[in-house]
Parts: sequence; C-alpha cells; structure tokens
Amino acid sequence: MGNKVDEATEAAPKAPANVVVGLIRTARPRQWIKNILVLAAPFTASRLTDTAVLADAGIAFVAFCMAASAVYFVNDTVDAEADRAHPTKRNRPIAAGIVPPQVAVVIAIVLFLGALGVSTLASWELVIVIGVYEAVQLGYCFGLKHQTVIDLCIVASGFLMRAIAGGAAAGIPLSPWFLLVTAFGSLFMVSGKRYAEITLFEKTGAKIRASLAKYSASYLRFVWATSAAVVIMTYGLWAFEIRQGNHNSVWSSVSMIPFVIAVLRYAVDVDGGTAGAPEDIALKDRVLQVLGVTWVACLALAVYI
Repeated sequence: MGNKVDEATEAAPKAPANVVVGLIRTARPRQWIKNILVLAAPFTASRLTDTAVLADAGIAFVAFCMAASAVYFVNDTVDAEADRAHPTKRNRPIAAGIVPPQVAVVIAIVLFLGALGVSTLASWELVIVIGVYEAVQLGYCFGLKHQTVIDLCIVASGFLMRAIAGGAAAGIPLSPWFLLVTAFGSLFMVSGKRYAEITLFEKTGAKIRASLAKYSASYLRFVWATSAAVVIMTYGLWAFEIRQGNHNSVWSSVSMIPFVIAVLRYAVDVDGGTAGAPEDIALKDRVLQVLGVTWVACLALAVYI
C-alpha cells in the first residue's frame, strides 16, 4: 500500500508554482551581485556620473545576469545525475526533479541568445565579450571543469570578463594594470575558495567537488599566495599610474593602504580554511567591509577630484 502511494506521488504532475520557484532557484539571482563588476571600469575612468555610460553599464549588467543564469541551467542539467548522489546538491531543482531538464535547456538557450541580443544595445565589443564568456563557460560545463589549472582560470576569467564588459559597453579604454589587478584578484579569490574546500576535506573528510581531487592543499596555497603577491604589486603600479594622470593626487597612493590590508585580512580566512564564497565573507566580516568602503572612498577621491 505504501509503495503504491509513493508511486502515485512520484507520478503526480509537478505544481506550476513549484516549477517557477525551481526555475528562480536554478537561475541563482543571488549571484547577480557579482555583475556589479561591470561598473569598475566606468568608476575608475571617472565616468560613473555620465548617464550614457551608466546606461551602457546597465545593459552589460543585464546581459551578464542572463548569460550567467543560462550557464547555471546548463551546468545543473549536465551535473544532475552526479548531484543526486551529493548530500546537498541533490536538492537543486533539476536534480530533485522539480525542473524538467528539457525545460532547463530551452530556458538556457533563450537566456544565451537574449544576453547577446541585449548586448547589441550597447556595442559590438560587448557582444564579443558576452559571446566569449558564454563559449568559455559552456566549455567549463561540458568537461573543462575537470581539467586541473584550466578550471581555476576559467572561473577566475568570469570576474575578469565582467570588468572588461563595463569598459567594452561604454567604449572606455582599460589600463593594463587594471586588467592585471582584476585577473590576479579573481584568481586569488577562486584559488582561496578551493584551498578552503580542500582543507575542510582533509580535516573532516567532507565530500568535495571531483576536480579538487587532483589538487593538493600545498599547490592551491602556492597559487593563492602568488596571486596575492601579484595583485598587490600590480595594484601599486596602477595606483601610481592613476596619480600621474590625475594631477598627482595623493589619494591613489593612500588607497594602497586599505587595499593591502583588505587582501591580508581576506588571506586570514583563506589560510584558516574558512574562505567560502567571496560575497559571503564580505557580508560577514565587518572589518573587511570597513576596509572596502575606505578603499573605494580613497579611489573615488583619486579619480574624481
């Protein structure tokens, strides 16, 4: 009797409301906060008060929200079988059977094409950036996530392309130092998160992503330590470049103080193996928040005064 009830329950059609909620959860709107990086180029170029530039940056933001959500739909569809064997990922809507895979694929295609279409409202350069992002992320979903080093670089490149997109959308030239700071800053956060995951695994035996099985804690520590050193060095060079281009404003040099302290503060979480998602750390660490606000304030004074 019990088995028949279970079978009937499984055979019952999914409630439309549950499917809608599942689609929203799969789209990961909480992750859209990362797309604020499209404002980095307009901000550092002192163009943030230009309404036309803000409009173009807004288009880049929407395009990346659509493209990133499309990637999540594809990734969760590809990983559905493996996710069902995971203690927490099995609750993802596609793995849990709430969202049909066919629906997820159709929505992913619509979002991918929509992101490219929206990009045309800003510039063809933005279309190229979004296209490259989509191609790279699809490669990640369909196998590159299992390639050592490549997987770290792809995840980090997502942050870099967001920063590039803001400049591409508004036609703002990007400083090589700006690109290097963004690239190695992204690699620092990504490798730090992976280091925390593998450290947790070594301490507790908790299940980790399959790709991490090919890494050692010492290697990931080397990557994030090297990235931290490079990002601090390149930021210093970029700060001096800003100073020379803004009537020798001292504020760009001063901004190095909160920036370096913030990197070192974040490194404490990385070294302790507690570095989760960057946005989670930023929302929980009050000192890091104060350092971040101070850094942004100094940078604003450097480029706008």
